[in-house]
Amino acid sequence: MAPIIAPSILAADFANIQKEVEMLNESSADWIHIDVMDGVFVPNISFGMPVIAAIQKHAKKPMDVHLMIEKPERYVAKFRELGADTISVHYEACPHLHRNLQQLKDLGCKAGVAINPHTSVELLEDTLQDIDLVCLMSVNPGFGGQKFIERTYQKVRRLREMAKAQNTELLIEIDGGVNSENAPKLIEAGADVLVAGSFVFRSDDPIATIAGLKA
Repeated sequence: MAPIIAPSILAADFANIQKEVEMLNESSADWIHIDVMDGVFVPNISFGMPVIAAIQKHAKKPMDVHLMIEKPERYVAKFRELGADTISVHYEACPHLHRNLQQLKDLGCKAGVAINPHTSVELLEDTLQDIDLVCLMSVNPGFGGQKFIERTYQKVRRLREMAKAQNTELLIEIDGGVNSENAPKLIEAGADVLVAGSFVFRSDDPIATIAGLKA
């Protein structure tokens, strides 16, 4: 089965955001990945609700919102209202993760959990049945254009094993440093969703690059 491709709008040209979203609409991308950073949980600030509202106005693909923020429970209802189909909160930012997941389920969106490179997938064992998507960070969160962390393959394989026992519907998403070289290996290891930012938007032909990842 072909992977779900979710280009990260963080790497797009913000001066031409409508054009970039329309390009994704025309491409074989499945989702639009939106990274929200607060400058506290990660050392960077990306964009907030007004920009997402502008993206939503033109987007014809589902919006996959990745919250790299502290206390995400304060904002998830608003992101859902703005059209988020999937919302991922960070394990490291949620001391009461089960409660966060229930909140997302109650809002009617896919409930995602993102984990940093240093976080073990085993820590999700007690909540795996409540999770729709696990976003494995394959770079340290906060900045685009970083080098892929090779240990990610092992984490994908281990998480897929866990999912077979507890949650066969689980989607495994990879975020960070994805390119045409590591994409096939990630799919082989058990990944379902590939997030690609710089690799797509800085290529000469983003539509062809997305098609290549999809294939």
